[in-house]
Amino acid sequence: MERVIDKVALVSGAARGIGAAIAARLHGEGAKVVLGDVLDDEGRTTAERIGSDARYVHLDVTSPGDWDLAVKTAADDFGGLNILINNAGIVNFAPIEDYTLEQWDAVIAVNLTGTFNGIRAAIPALKQSRNGSIINISSIAGIRGYEGIAGYSASKFGVRGLTKSAALDLGRYGIRVNSVHPGVISTPMTAGMTLDMTHTPLNRVGHPGEVADLVLYLASNESQFVTGAEFIIDGGDTAGTVTPTTPA
Repeated sequence: MERVIDKVALVSGAARGIGAAIAARLHGEGAKVVLGDVLDDEGRTTAERIGSDARYVHLDVTSPGDWDLAVKTAADDFGGLNILINNAGIVNFAPIEDYTLEQWDAVIAVNLTGTFNGIRAAIPALKQSRNGSIINISSIAGIRGYEGIAGYSASKFGVRGLTKSAALDLGRYGIRVNSVHPGVISTPMTAGMTLDMTHTPLNRVGHPGEVADLVLYLASNESQFVTGAEFIIDGGDTAGTVTPTTPA
């Protein structure tokens, strides 16, 4: 299938994990893809693995100049921009009484300000496409709170609100803006964590490709009447808690 044929996508945080899966999925469905990240070696390798019509650019999402260059690459190499995926994100840990201003500033700068920077940089090119889609990767930590990650949770709630405000501002230009809220996904960010999913209905962690499938829908023309919405993909984690089953 070619669900995003002739479209051009820019994906931040695309060197590995969810971002790499999104870039590969969109490319597999016909899109030309610009991958941005600060992990240059991994990013170039990922772009090479995806193949033709994939480009890598160094993209520090806290830098408006890097964003301008990434959008320019999409326009110069592929003729424009139709899809923006704000995926780059970091997490840091500490209880609120020990959480430092430096930790707060770091996570807000990447997760929230980085998303704002991406939206701002992409607007002129997305206007020209007349059918643009912005997909902001938030988290279920933007739906409910978690202990020990105050900055991360605040940033992801912020992405959720930013998404809705941007959807209201940009709808007049045919630009749709939606947020995706993954639960626990098997990525380098979660590597090494103890992940007990027995309390969740589907009783497992998610995979990057499953998030990519959802993003593909929001990037495609199949979702042309969808904007300002939030999409939770968490195996039922936020629906409630189930009693772990006892092995027979």
